[in-house]
Amino acid sequence: MSNTNEENIYSGGWVSLNKPSGISSNNALNIIKRTFNLKKVGFSGTLDPLASGVLPIAFGSATKTIPFLDSCKKEYKFIIKWGMLTETHDLEGEILDSSEIRPNVREINSIITKFMGEVKQRPPRFSAIKVSGRRAYTLARRNENFTLPKRLVTIYSLKLVRIVDNDHSEFIISCGKGFYVRSLVRDISIELGALGVLASLERLKVGPFTLKNAFPLASLTNLVHSAPAGKIEEKYLLPLSKVLDDIPALSLEEQEARIFKQGQIIKKKSLVDVLPQGSDVLLFSSNRPIGLAVMVESTLKPKRVFSDEIF
Repeated sequence: MSNTNEENIYSGGWVSLNKPSGISSNNALNIIKRTFNLKKVGFSGTLDPLASGVLPIAFGSATKTIPFLDSCKKEYKFIIKWGMLTETHDLEGEILDSSEIRPNVREINSIITKFMGEVKQRPPRFSAIKVSGRRAYTLARRNENFTLPKRLVTIYSLKLVRIVDNDHSEFIISCGKGFYVRSLVRDISIELGALGVLASLERLKVGPFTLKNAFPLASLTNLVHSAPAGKIEEKYLLPLSKVLDDIPALSLEEQEARIFKQGQIIKKKSLVDVLPQGSDVLLFSSNRPIGLAVMVESTLKPKRVFSDEIF
């Protein structure tokens, strides 16, 4: 029997999951929820069922910090299969056309720079975006006529890694929020005058979450979990200070922490010249995160108060 130290288990925090392909992000979330008997749980950045890789999962009060992770850079490895076009721009959809054109290294590298920086991207019709209250994929399955508007997205880097074989090419991309790799595959194919679909997709990174610190789903569900229901051991968690490492952090005195937990503002004139107005601040007490505040004039106004202990 494991002798779990009560000081090393938490009712709130972040888990880095390596989602396998073949299941949806929601299904993976529900498995974690059942395994650890969690009541409040959520994730940042949906992965399609066919995709694998990093899926950051928050539980307890840490779910209040999910929006802060949504804007983090994401890195993917993906493979394009040349010579076919499907309605979903991946291997799942109905085949609409085929071609014998196979782009070479020189041709691919010559157009990659056109997709760098801020670009306008049209999401795929088979996506979860809502159109008049209904999911786009529902409308697409019913062959309803609709057009999704282009959205401004950011590509920080895009590289052709290798030509796997005559029909497949592998790439790595670093991108921002709201980016669709399937749409990129569609647009690259059009630019090359070829046909291509997304054959595989693996997310390598979401902010501080990487494959190196991600646990395979099987290892989490098969472990002998000795912590009380609704809690997870520290060894499976990523510290909140690392998850929100781009947000200023401030340690409070005991009395200040007590005032903050009651939802009251804290006067901090000393921060006026240090933090810009409207800045988010991660607050700590006794080396534990207790909430998020926003800098308003010379005060810290509570934005999110953590009701349970977060690692």
